[in-house]
Amino acid sequence: MVDIARPTQASKGAVISALGVVMIFTWGSTYYLMAVLAAPIAADTGWPLSGITAALSVGMLVAGLASPTVGRAISHHGGRPVLAIGCVLIALGLSVIALAPHLWLFWVGWLLLGVGMAAGLYDPAFASLGRLYGADARSAITMLTLWGGFASTVCWPLSTVMLEAWGWRGVAGAYAAIHICLTLPLVLIVLPAEQKRVPETATGATKIASLLGQERTVFILMAVLLVLNGLIAVNIATWLFTFLQAQGYALAAAVGLGTLIGPSQVAARVLEMLGGGRHHPIWTMIASAAGIGTGVVLLASGLDGAGMALILFGGGNGLFSIARGALPLAVFGVDRYPAIIGQLARPSLIAAAAAPMLGAWLISVASPDLTLRIIAVLAVANGAVVFLLWRVIRRD
Repeated sequence: MVDIARPTQASKGAVISALGVVMIFTWGSTYYLMAVLAAPIAADTGWPLSGITAALSVGMLVAGLASPTVGRAISHHGGRPVLAIGCVLIALGLSVIALAPHLWLFWVGWLLLGVGMAAGLYDPAFASLGRLYGADARSAITMLTLWGGFASTVCWPLSTVMLEAWGWRGVAGAYAAIHICLTLPLVLIVLPAEQKRVPETATGATKIASLLGQERTVFILMAVLLVLNGLIAVNIATWLFTFLQAQGYALAAAVGLGTLIGPSQVAARVLEMLGGGRHHPIWTMIASAAGIGTGVVLLASGLDGAGMALILFGGGNGLFSIARGALPLAVFGVDRYPAIIGQLARPSLIAAAAAPMLGAWLISVASPDLTLRIIAVLAVANGAVVFLLWRVIRRD
């Protein structure tokens, strides 16, 4: 197979910074977009709010289905062309959304965004870093998650300002222009061009992603973890204020408590970065599961301590973003990493797409309190799966 020249250390900071800016706007203009725009779109168009918000879930479902193909493409062609296509597709989807006169065309825009998300969010970025920096990619992945942690911090206020000035269609159009004029050039100019990998045999990507014995067990356990985390994290993000208000908190107090999650995520990632990668990433995953599990169980208990619960949850969730990228690299190696992480992204994104609807159904047929307790059970199960994963990796 053709060797790939590694970028110099001097260029590594520029690559991470460029990808960081790309992550802020790819996440902010897709995953976080409807939190600001859903209600204004419904008010302006008369489209049902459920139909508007379901478009995001459909987009994430499409992203999950496309992710393995994206991983294989990065394995063969490198991250630069794939991420560039992701930026273009996100810009195209946002343009369709901005111009959509009917709900079905709005959904077409989100279908395009779904393919763009598969090629432009964390998983393809992690795969690109793994291909660029090999076994040294862990520190780059950690730094990138620090940048990505500011996506909602930057884009929610920016979206609100643009909404007041230009309306929701103007917001979508402005983000499309940002991708064409900023994120696409950053990918094309700053990310190193890589030589195409030539598979040693005709089996190509199949050989790269083949799994046998204990490796297959590790892969399955990781996939289960990603599904559980998707169900937990997305439901907490979507229904947190509902859960807190059901426990007697006023909306203003619930919003104030919710703001603890973001800084906790960033603080946990900074601590991981200061550790310098001296420990195996399974320990990062264990710390993540402990934080998420303890936080959600404490929150579901109804005891005074919601603030501490959300700090623990936020810290655990912040570490999970790092562990989900670093652990497959450590276990499966550099050559198979892009294909493996593309395969792992599918169950994660599908679970994230289904989570809000499952949460809404549980809240409607049961109650917010019972729904939160069910999420706490999932968080405990998440910890049990991490323990099994640790035992398998330790035996390897």
